[in-house]
Amino acid sequence: MTTGNTGTNNTGYYNSGYYNSGDRNSGYYNSGDYNNGNCNSGNYNSGNCNSGNYNSGDYNNGYYNSGDCNSGYYNSGDRNSGLFNTNEPKMRFFNKDSEYTYSEFSKKFNFVYPDLKICAWINKEDMSDTEKAEVSGWSDMGGYLKTLKYKEAWAEYWGRASKEDKDWFKSLPNFDAKIFEEITGISIESKKDTLKVKDQIYDKSEVEEALKNIRPIKWHAKNVTQSIGA
Repeated sequence: MTTGNTGTNNTGYYNSGYYNSGDRNSGYYNSGDYNNGNCNSGNYNSGNCNSGNYNSGDYNNGYYNSGDCNSGYYNSGDRNSGLFNTNEPKMRFFNKDSEYTYSEFSKKFNFVYPDLKICAWINKEDMSDTEKAEVSGWSDMGGYLKTLKYKEAWAEYWGRASKEDKDWFKSLPNFDAKIFEEITGISIESKKDTLKVKDQIYDKSEVEEALKNIRPIKWHAKNVTQSIGA
């Protein structure tokens, strides 16, 4: 215990809480200075779990916030990333603004948190020749533990996700399949049947719909007399 501490397990000075590595903290698990809350890594916070400075709210990454979950400065509202905001902003989905704040969205939509695994066990029969050449001990272990890249983790998750969970992502406001694929690597656009006519590709369903609106041409036989000159 360092001089001036009234709590326990402090490495800083003049702390009255516990497990503080900064100075003059009255809360717990602070690594900054002059914090009255808990789990702060910044300074002069009276809230909890702040990584910025001078916050009286909770879970702020910016400075001088009295609201919660702000990454900007001087906000008294919640979940703002800008400056001097007193309300809660609308959420953006797929690069566009939506009609929902976070609070409104959380009430309307049940959250689905994708269980992305950073590692996956690969059985030896599923290993490629390259993997077998690069991984030592796979034969004795019956496979190996593979570290997944971000999009690989999404592919692994998507392979076992329920239809309900997949539909949840597609039901999000402003859903954009191309942006979703850009971020996750998952392509969920349905493949369209096409028709090729004189080197032009047409959507089959659109052609069929257009044909429904065309009135059929009725041909009427007429008596045609053809004279053949001698």
